[in-house]
Amino acid sequence: MMAGTPFSNTLQYDDSRCINCGMCAIVCPHGVFVAGGEVAVLARPDGCMECGACQRNCPVGAIQVSSGTGCASAIIWAALKGQKDPAVCD
Repeated sequence: MMAGTPFSNTLQYDDSRCINCGMCAIVCPHGVFVAGGEVAVLARPDGCMECGACQRNCPVGAIQVSSGTGCASAIIWAALKGQKDPAVCD
């Protein structure tokens, strides 16, 4: 992805399945989810770096994300190649 190109991610959240356990808010490194009244709130969907932590920790499968395809993957590949963090994560 080129610098300046809007980033979109694969995050999908089905709040009808959410049991408000709060795990997604606990494990997300970017505050994409926050605790809500009845269900978790998808507060910053564009902040998702597609690490997959929320999906792996959701006990009811309310969250789907293609981990390894977005910002987290880009950071890892940049580090392996000795490059600075990619602009896609800005």
